[in-house]
Amino acid sequence: MKLLALDTSSIACSVALQIGDEVTTRHEEQPREHTRLLLPMINGLLDEAGITPSDLDSIVLGNGPGSFVGMRIAASVAQGLAFASALKIVPVSSMAAVAARVLAGDDVDEVVVTQDAHMQQVYLGIYAPGNDGLPVERVPERLHDLVAIDELAPRSEATRFAAGYGWQRYPELLVANRDRIATVSEVLYPHARDLLPLATVALGDGQAVDPQDIVPTYLRQKVAEKPAPIS
Repeated sequence: MKLLALDTSSIACSVALQIGDEVTTRHEEQPREHTRLLLPMINGLLDEAGITPSDLDSIVLGNGPGSFVGMRIAASVAQGLAFASALKIVPVSSMAAVAARVLAGDDVDEVVVTQDAHMQQVYLGIYAPGNDGLPVERVPERLHDLVAIDELAPRSEATRFAAGYGWQRYPELLVANRDRIATVSEVLYPHARDLLPLATVALGDGQAVDPQDIVPTYLRQKVAEKPAPIS
């Protein structure tokens, strides 16, 4: 299996190439540099492996939620590569990738991922480990205010980690949930390598789509939509 994964939903510009069991990556955390970094990262990985996009089996896209501009950049590049090489795209939650990184390193019952949604809100996802150790969504991803998270039982005996940049961006959110969170992880942003095992499962479930059918996960639709024309 040859898969190329990319994610630019956060300040991280991240690319990973899987050929069989071998994974190589490029990952840089630089705000507003995705358009400069992404294509050279992709070309570098493909050149090192001695393959072209047409040799791939699928493109894996970190599909948000996250930065509107960032998601559009990755989606556009993924679509361009997929159209040119007659490939399908496997959309994967960028926040699930953060949870996957936490679960890979720690014995955790739940991972609560938040990313900065601006406007004094976060994108929220809550995940538990599945039988294969990969994250399973416990509640649908959503926008959340800087208040206690009702789905998290206070003073629970569950080992619950907070991950993602949202906790750092809004420390008051952590204060509001201090009796619900055991540990704050150092994992802040999605890494493309963590999209790959999730994509493998998604491929097996038939979740690959044609490039024209990709819809980035815009949880704040009113910002994502084009303004109506003035009459």
